[in-house]
Amino acid sequence: MQKRLILTAGINSTGYLADSWRHVGGSPFVFAEFDHYLRTTRIAHAGTLDAVFFSDHPALGADPAQRPLHSFEPLTLSTALAVAVPDIGFEITVSSTYSAPYDLARRLATLDHISGGRVICNIVSSFNPAVAANYGSAPLPPREARYRQAHEFMSVVGALLDSWELRRPADPQAGLWDPDFARPIGHRGEFYNVAGPLNVPRDRQRRALIGQAGASGPGLDFAATYGEIIYCSLLSLSAARAFRDELHKRAIAKGRDVGSLRVVPGLVPIIGRSREEALERHEAVSGTVSEEGLLRRFARDAGIDYGALDPDAPVSGDLFTTTADQQRPAGFSQALAELACHERITPRQFVRRVEGGHRLVAGTADDIAADIIAWWRSGIVDGFNIQAPVLPDDLSDFVEQVVPRLQDASIFPRHYESGSLRERLGLTQEASSDRYLKESGSA
Repeated sequence: MQKRLILTAGINSTGYLADSWRHVGGSPFVFAEFDHYLRTTRIAHAGTLDAVFFSDHPALGADPAQRPLHSFEPLTLSTALAVAVPDIGFEITVSSTYSAPYDLARRLATLDHISGGRVICNIVSSFNPAVAANYGSAPLPPREARYRQAHEFMSVVGALLDSWELRRPADPQAGLWDPDFARPIGHRGEFYNVAGPLNVPRDRQRRALIGQAGASGPGLDFAATYGEIIYCSLLSLSAARAFRDELHKRAIAKGRDVGSLRVVPGLVPIIGRSREEALERHEAVSGTVSEEGLLRRFARDAGIDYGALDPDAPVSGDLFTTTADQQRPAGFSQALAELACHERITPRQFVRRVEGGHRLVAGTADDIAADIIAWWRSGIVDGFNIQAPVLPDDLSDFVEQVVPRLQDASIFPRHYESGSLRERLGLTQEASSDRYLKESGSA
């Protein structure tokens, strides 16, 4: 299969930017309307995008000036959308800390059957005490413990998904199914005791694709063990190369083929008829109104007195030190620190290159397409998760203006191919059943 660009679209609430609800052009409460997600998914489908990505954070934010980011539960929402919209994949986010392995395996297998093999499951360990408080777990477990649990969680889920296979037709004499291919997993571990087998047989895709978005040491180790679609914050090509090389090194150490991994960083595109118009739109939809407003926000987020900020002096990477108890993804802090350390970037440059922890590209459709093509042709990344600032309008602009340029460059398809999402992305199932069973303690 010829390698080609992967494009997914982050679809949450009214858009990626916190102030997006002021710019949706209709009711600001569309984040609680199914038709909003259906319309946005159909736009992504019109652009032949590979999947829509639903991150998740099951807690209401404290700031009423910002849109609720995650209201609808991703798996339920994706099931409804999969029935209504063909071809496109659905990436759902699930917390390993606050989910039961058997329950997730059953729901994943069900959705994969319903969708015809179009599911990616993004596993997170959860980092916010507000989520812990909603699940009766206070305080939030330390990161090391959460990832230890995540390894056991994922190994049990994988073993369950592989535990029942329909290998022969129903036989009136021998029975409806062959019990030899319904294997108990008999898992007993630190966090879970699960007998198995799963009561849903393997689906067309055999197993849902696994996404992962951790960039801390434990997160990278988890991605190297189980991940296939690796979502990340990469703000420069040098940082992207270092990230990919470290991921590959860890995967090889675990006996994996690096060809089974796809690196898909986030990208925030802001499209204008000129770069100047795109920059003005950035100021408007970010809620900061002007470049000075962007700089004030930068100072606030970095904990700097704005009066003492020199917008044209290089930023120190120490401003973005990762702490074990921080309430934001470690990957964002790490990406910001790497950009500051490697490029001697100033605050004025910084606010035009980063938005919400991901790389920002503001310019014409030609500018954005050229940027995507250059990054992809570097061979360092496999695609991008498009974080449209305002939904659905900015995603529609991307599909109508940028996607055709990528198709003209022969790096992105003009139509969907047949087969499961795994097959379309060239991620054939690894011989990983034994690895999952070994990790779960069942082999």
